[in-house]
Amino acid sequence: MKTPGAITLLSIPHTGLDAGKKRPAVLLARLPGRFDDWVVAMISTRLDHEVAGFDEIIKAEDPDFAQTGLKVPSLLRTGRLAVVNGEVMPGMIGTISGERLGRVLAHLRDLFTLANPPT
Repeated sequence: MKTPGAITLLSIPHTGLDAGKKRPAVLLARLPGRFDDWVVAMISTRLDHEVAGFDEIIKAEDPDFAQTGLKVPSLLRTGRLAVVNGEVMPGMIGTISGERLGRVLAHLRDLFTLANPPT
């Protein structure tokens, strides 16, 4: 079921727009409107790409690891976002905890607040 925090497999182009392969992504929020569009964040096995204090490492010993459906420790790349139509999502492989989702959304709120300070 598509809900915030669910993990799906998606083919999303890299930032250079070259074709990507299917990789896990976490659903962050459904966009308002009549289309089934979702903001998603990529998940990678490249832990060395972590932006400390912004990304989330999902470790095998974390309480929510088993429910993620991930096979190995992975990096939830908070800054690697895309908008994807729900119709291209083949299904969900797992979910992150509500606590982890809350941290990711808080990092994004902080980012957009800093980028657009009140005048």
